[in-house]
Amino acid sequence: MSAVAVFQQVELFRGLSEAQLAEIGQLARLQQHARGQTIFEQGSPADALYIIHSGQVEIAVRTPGGDVYSAVYLGTGQVVGEMGLIDAGRRSAAAIAIEEGTTVYCIPGAALTALCERDTAVGYILMRNIAQDLSFKLRHQDSDA
Repeated sequence: MSAVAVFQQVELFRGLSEAQLAEIGQLARLQQHARGQTIFEQGSPADALYIIHSGQVEIAVRTPGGDVYSAVYLGTGQVVGEMGLIDAGRRSAAAIAIEEGTTVYCIPGAALTALCERDTAVGYILMRNIAQDLSFKLRHQDSDA
């Protein structure tokens, strides 16, 4: 499956044209990970966005006490690391491949930001989609309290 075909399934990219998705695809590098391999560590710089091409990724959080728990499992077409596009902070969790041969598209944050600055329509759509996703998660969290 091509990068554009995968990206068409990604909620973060909803509303982007095929040409805009192809531009993002030019920034993406496909990475393959063995089962158990860490894609990124909790606390590391949030310098890239990842789209899962195939396989499954565990998002694991280490508590201040040193315990580790699985926050969520993600699969094809799901996004990891999008909050780093907003605040360029440190990773709040680790991402670990849990299936042999898990592949992800790695999109460097600086390159994606540069694209968004050149093509403000892409930037607007991405930020709108991130804001809508964050709003949904916050509302869901508030209703669970």
